[in-house]
Amino acid sequence: MIAKIGRSGNLYGALAYNQLKVENENGQILFANKMIETASGHYSVAQLAQSFAPYLIANRNTEKHTLHISLNPDPNDKVSDDKFREMAEQYMREMGYGEQPFIVFKHTDIDRSHIHIVSVCVDEQGKKISDKFEKMRSMNVCRELERKYRLIPATDKERKQTDKVFRPVDYRAGDVKSQIASVVRHLPNYYQYQTLGEYNALLSLFNITAEKIEGELQGKMQQGLLYIPLNEKGDSGIAIEK
Repeated sequence: MIAKIGRSGNLYGALAYNQLKVENENGQILFANKMIETASGHYSVAQLAQSFAPYLIANRNTEKHTLHISLNPDPNDKVSDDKFREMAEQYMREMGYGEQPFIVFKHTDIDRSHIHIVSVCVDEQGKKISDKFEKMRSMNVCRELERKYRLIPATDKERKQTDKVFRPVDYRAGDVKSQIASVVRHLPNYYQYQTLGEYNALLSLFNITAEKIEGELQGKMQQGLLYIPLNEKGDSGIAIEK
């Protein structure tokens, strides 16, 4: 199993991406920990965000306060919803986020069964929860879950490839076009999206946004997407056409 931990300052983007899956009947909410319940059991992005508001208000200057974690078993693993809930709870507890509000979504739009977890990494006093040795701890938890639930172990090659692909764009590091291309090229292998809004909700997790452009070239109408890198606060930077 491969775990991908994403951090950003965009809580609404993480919630919107997953909630759009639910609204389009390509996903469902499996579990909610310390989340405000609704009378109907259905949620909007605004309702989900209410559970995190006290933590963000108390936040002591942690810019990347939002956690967006995906747990990805091997495509040949058959994992029930109950096991996914147990795995999500154990993973968050052992990573130090067991007492945080978090919500677990299951995505059903591709054959590879997987879950996404959205939470925040600042506690009720606004203090950042330690992420020291996070990658190593996450790998150890994944190996433990593989043994406990008899999952197919992920190979080193798979883990390295996932780490390389899903790295948020950092416009300060240079070669922005190459960074964006690396994300955009591989996203369809792991995620599906039906609208530009859903695509942008996903791209925002990697510090990217896209705008549709149209124009005439050599007498023919052309259209495409303009990719724009974002900083941690969601502000735009340089535009990259494709």
